[in-house]
Amino acid sequence: QVQLVESGGGLVQAGGSLRLACVVSGRTLSSYDMGWSRQAPGKEREFVASMNWSGSSTDYRYSVKGRFTISRDVAKNTVYLQMKSLNREDTAIYYCYEEPAAGGEALWGQGNQVTGSS
Repeated sequence: QVQLVESGGGLVQAGGSLRLACVVSGRTLSSYDMGWSRQAPGKEREFVASMNWSGSSTDYRYSVKGRFTISRDVAKNTVYLQMKSLNREDTAIYYCYEEPAAGGEALWGQGNQVTGSS
């Protein structure tokens, strides 16, 4: 059984930082692209950040570029999202996902709430 479990969310003041973690159980990260998306109340889910299967390339949503960093620890089967300078626009439920590098169905975690207060 493969599962993705997010943690590390919470409430922070504007300008604060959080680090989300996504632990993948049941298999290693190899051969899978990993990423984060988020969904704010009343909004559609949107892409935040991703990393290719080898960890050699990353991609970010424009609004988080320079503030968020995606990374991974293959030995721990964990993907991280370091978030800095958080603001109200970042308030959302953040979801970790994985996709086969060769294409196919994505697997999603249950989500973790991040709230940037004013």
